[in-house]
Amino acid sequence: MTKMPGPPKFNGLKKCIADHRAAASGRSSSQFVRETYCLTREEARAKAREWFDDFPKAAYWTEVESWRQLEGDQIEFTMRRLPSAD
Repeated sequence: MTKMPGPPKFNGLKKCIADHRAAASGRSSSQFVRETYCLTREEARAKAREWFDDFPKAAYWTEVESWRQLEGDQIEFTMRRLPSAD
């Protein structure tokens, strides 16, 4: 049994979506450097302080992008900064 092709408008839409996804996968959607950690509360504070000391907020826009508390006093967080200071 041969599968019938879909309507032409859907084939064009599928191609457009596939082309967009292929182009997007080749480039970064953001200029920020991000790293995610899962550490104890004290280790998380020390790691965040290390980022702010190494990459000052004024020059690198360093920030804790997101964080959440997990079981067992674990903190999962993502640090974000620009790759270089201007």
